[in-house]
Amino acid sequence: MRRPDRGPMERRMVRTQDVTSVLGALRDPRRLRTEVLAGLVVALALIPEAISFSIIAGVDPRVGLFASFTMAVSIAFLGGRPAMISAATGAIALVIAPVVREYGMDYLIATVILAGVIQVLLGVLGVARLMRFIPRSVMVGFVNALAILIFTAQLPYLTDVPWAVYAMVAVGIAVMVLLPRLTTVVPAPLVAIVVLTAVTVAFAVNVPNVGDQGELPDSLPSLFLPDVPLTLETLQIIGPFAVAMALVGLLESLMTAKLVDDVTDTHSNKTREAWGQGAANVITGFFGGMGGCAMIGQTMINVKASRARTRISTFLAGLFLLILVVGFGDVIAQIPMAALVAVMVMVSVATFDWHSVQPATLRRMPKSETTVMLSTVLVTVVTHNLAYGVLTGVVVAAVMFVNRVAHFTEVVEVAHPDEDTRVYAVVGELLWASSNDLVYQFDYTGDPTNVVIDMSQSHIWDASTVATLDAITTKYAAKGKNVTITGLNEASAERHARLAGHLAGES
Repeated sequence: MRRPDRGPMERRMVRTQDVTSVLGALRDPRRLRTEVLAGLVVALALIPEAISFSIIAGVDPRVGLFASFTMAVSIAFLGGRPAMISAATGAIALVIAPVVREYGMDYLIATVILAGVIQVLLGVLGVARLMRFIPRSVMVGFVNALAILIFTAQLPYLTDVPWAVYAMVAVGIAVMVLLPRLTTVVPAPLVAIVVLTAVTVAFAVNVPNVGDQGELPDSLPSLFLPDVPLTLETLQIIGPFAVAMALVGLLESLMTAKLVDDVTDTHSNKTREAWGQGAANVITGFFGGMGGCAMIGQTMINVKASRARTRISTFLAGLFLLILVVGFGDVIAQIPMAALVAVMVMVSVATFDWHSVQPATLRRMPKSETTVMLSTVLVTVVTHNLAYGVLTGVVVAAVMFVNRVAHFTEVVEVAHPDEDTRVYAVVGELLWASSNDLVYQFDYTGDPTNVVIDMSQSHIWDASTVATLDAITTKYAAKGKNVTITGLNEASAERHARLAGHLAGES
C-alpha cells in the first residue's frame, strides 16, 4: 500500500528530527565529533564571558561560571531548541545588579528562583506564541544589533594592550578564514585558540589572558538555599527585579531560538523553550548561580562556526566548562584573550545581515521597514539591551502599520438612483485607526433624504467602527435624513447588530 505524501509542515518536522536527533549523532562518528568539538569551543568562549558578566552583576566570578554550567546542562534536557546555548548573560547581569548591590547575595538567589518560576508560568500560559507578532524588520535589526554588540564588547580587550595582541587577533582571524578552505574536520575556532595559546606559552608572550579576568573556581557547585524571610516585604523587594529578569530572559531566548531556526533551517518548540528556561533558572538559583538565558554569541559559535545541531553540544559545553575551570584552571588561565577576541569578531561578522544594508536593498525596501530595523539597532546599541531594542522595534512597526491602515479606507459615491437617494461605498478595513476619519467623509448637509452606505467592500473589526457608524447615522438623523447600511458580511453584521446603539450609554 502506497504511503500518503506528507504535507510541508510534516516534512519539515521529520527533517528537524533527523538533523537534531541525539541518537542519530551518537550513531554517526562524524556528527558526534562535530558535537563534541563544538561543545569544547563554546566552553572555552563561555569562561571569560561568564567572568565578565559576574563583574557586571557585582558577584564573585564563580557565581557566573556555575550559572553557565547549570544553565547549559539543564537546558540541554529541558529546552525546546536543540544546540542553543544558555548561560549567564550581560542582559540578566544588568537587571539583577541592583539587587546584589542593595540587598546582597541571598536576595539575588531568591530573585533568580522567582524569575524562573515566573518564566515557567509564562511558558505554560503560551507566551511563546507572541513571537508571531514580531515583524521581520525587527528580527533583522535584532541580528544586526547583536553583531554590533558582540563586536563592541571586544573593544576593551583591544585598547591599551601590547602590540602582540593585535598580531595575535589577526592571526586568529586568518586561521578561521583560511582553514575551512582546507578542512572542516576540526572547528577553525578551536584550532585558532590552541595555536595562539601554544605560541603564547612557548614564547612567553606577555599578553592579557583568561586568568587576568578573575579567579577560577577550584570546587564543584553545591546546593544553596537563600536565607531570606518568606514575607510580603521580601516579595515586594525581589518581585519587580524577578519580573524584569523573566521577561528579558524570555525575549532574548525566544528571539535567539527563532534565529537558530532560520540559520539551521529546522523547527523548535518555543513553548517548551520558554518553560525550560524557567526551570533551568530555578535549578541554577538553588546551586548559587546568577541565572541567565540564551547566549546569542556562543550559540552562533555552536551552530554557525562549529555546525553543531543537537543537544549533545549544549550539554558538553556546560560539562566541559566545569571540567576546564575546576580541573584545568591553570591551563585555561593561560589562554590569551586575543584568541577569544578573534573568535568573537568572526562571529559578529558572520552574524551581521550584510544584505540588509546594501544600497540596492535599502532602495528597494519601504522606508517604514528600514526605519523599524534602524530603530531596533539604535536602541539596542545605545542601551546594550536587546530586549529594549526589540520592544522599540515592535512599537515602531505597530505605529507605522496603524498609520498606513488609517489612510486605506475611503468613501466613494457609487450611485444616485433618484433625487432623494444617494449611495456610498465604503472601501477598506475598518478598525479604530481607520474608522475615526470616516465620519468626516460624508456630506450631511448636501445629501438627499435617503442615504445608502454599501459595506460590501469593507469589514468591521471593532467597537470603534460601530461607534463611528452610529455617529454618522446620528448626524444624518439630526438633519432629518435616513441612513441604510447594506452589504455587511456575516461577521461584520453580527458585530454591528450586537453593538449598534449601545456604545453611548443608550439602554
